[in-house]
Amino acid sequence: LRFPQKLWEMLESSKFQSIWWTEGGKCVAINKELFEVEVLGREGQQVFHTQKMKSFMRQLNAYGFTKMQRNFQRSASLPEFLAEEAAASAHSQILYYYNPSFNRAHPWLSETCKRR
Repeated sequence: LRFPQKLWEMLESSKFQSIWWTEGGKCVAINKELFEVEVLGREGQQVFHTQKMKSFMRQLNAYGFTKMQRNFQRSASLPEFLAEEAAASAHSQILYYYNPSFNRAHPWLSETCKRR
């Protein structure tokens, strides 16, 4: 299978907790730490031909995925701000990638994801 097809199958599978569709199915969310253990750290049963996160991210980029930033609204009150800051730091391990041809609602578009 090509990289986009493997990625699609992972996203649709219930086997992996480290990668999922965002709400609306337009972006791929990856928990970096968990992904490195759960997917890239697999001995003998590798999904992708790499064990390094940088190589996986290069593959995403090669197929037209771009890294997205999540913007969090900050509260004015200190206790709320600190609580939001803690939540944001937990989210810092989550990477978001977008490709206009990779959309859960339109699976046939993934066939147009070509390596650059």
